[in-house]
Amino acid sequence: MSTILDFFIPKERKFFTLFESATENIRKISKKLVEMLRSTSHEDIKKLRNEIDNLEHIGDGITHDILNQLSLSFITPFDREDIHQLAVVLDDIADNINGVSSRVILYKIEPKDITPEINKLAELIELCAEQLHTAILSLRNFKDVAIINEAYVKINSIENHADDIFDMAIGKLFDDEKDPIKLIKMKEIYQALETATDKAEDAADIIKSIQVKNT
Repeated sequence: MSTILDFFIPKERKFFTLFESATENIRKISKKLVEMLRSTSHEDIKKLRNEIDNLEHIGDGITHDILNQLSLSFITPFDREDIHQLAVVLDDIADNINGVSSRVILYKIEPKDITPEINKLAELIELCAEQLHTAILSLRNFKDVAIINEAYVKINSIENHADDIFDMAIGKLFDDEKDPIKLIKMKEIYQALETATDKAEDAADIIKSIQVKNT
C-alpha cells in the first residue's frame, strides 16, 4: 500500500492523506474507548483494551510516516512546523485514550466503578474526534472555511464542557472516596480523559491556524 501511494500521490499531497488516516484512526480508537467503558463484561473489556492498544500502535506508525515524509520533502502543503506540531498533538490524543484503557486494566477498575462522568468524558473525546476528522478533510483545498470554522468552534465548546465535567468529577471524588489509593487511580483516569480533550483543542487550533495562513 505504501508503494502504491508513493507512486500515485505527489510528495507534497501525501501529508493530507496521512493526516486523514491519523484522524480516522483517532475516530476508531475513541469509539472503542466509549464501548470499553460502557461494557459490563470483563472479557469484552479486555478485548476492547487490546483493540485500542493495536489502534494506538497504528497511530504511532502514521505519526512516524508523517515525520519521516517531512524530513524527505522539500515542498510541503503548509508550514513544516505546523505539520510537525499537528502530527505530535494527534499522536498525543491517541496516547491519552490508550492510557485510559490501560489504567482501567492495570488498576483493576471494575465496571461498577466507571462513573457517569467518565463515560461522558469519553463521549466528548469521540465528538472531538469526529470534528477533527471533518476539519482535516476540509484542509485539502483550503476552501471549506465554514466547515473548518464550525469544527473549530464545536471542539472548543466540547473542551470547555469537558473541563466543567472534570472539575465537578474531581470535586466529587475527593468528597466521596475514602480509599486514598483508589482516589489516585480514579484521578489519573479522569486526568487522561480531560487531557485528551485538551489535545483535541490544541489540534483544532493548529488546523485553524493552517487554514488562516493559506486562505
